[in-house]
Amino acid sequence: MAAPLKRILPWCVLAPMFAPMLLTAAALANAGTGQLTEAAPGAAPIVVLLLTGAVLLALETVLPGLIAGIIGFICLIAGVALSFRDYGTETGGLVLLGTLTGLGIGTALWLKYFPDSRYARIFIAQQTVGELGAERPELLHQTGVTHSNLRPSGTAVINGQRVDVVTEGGLIEKGTAIKVVATEGMRVVVRRM
Repeated sequence: MAAPLKRILPWCVLAPMFAPMLLTAAALANAGTGQLTEAAPGAAPIVVLLLTGAVLLALETVLPGLIAGIIGFICLIAGVALSFRDYGTETGGLVLLGTLTGLGIGTALWLKYFPDSRYARIFIAQQTVGELGAERPELLHQTGVTHSNLRPSGTAVINGQRVDVVTEGGLIEKGTAIKVVATEGMRVVVRRM
């Protein structure tokens, strides 16, 4: 991707999310004289609600907790509802259409471009922390030594790592040589050698 495009890409992705505010301003300006302040003096709360909702939804993508997203959706719904109440179904419909279109385009562009951007590298972890419950096939058929008594579960040292293990049944004393016979998710099954 060209360097200038990388610089303007975040703005291109975020711009459609602000379309509801722009469409509202245009629809309300056309309701009368063409000037927003004279045609629709009560439009400011609608524009502020829609703009706040779009900003909060954009922030939700990088802030944890869902609070910004929930408040953002509430602001968008309130802005659309106020436009229907104050300006009728035609203008309200345009505001609703603009809101849905802006959210759809903004979401599609965000999903397409954000994961590969430098901003994603800042906000998304590049490595996993801890075990995620995946199988550990690299341990299969490896040998090790029990680190604790296995009754039938305990710990063993396999390939220099402490691993939680279970026996096929029975007890195995501490310091006994063992072999991994199965891995089932987080469960590592061993038997005495």
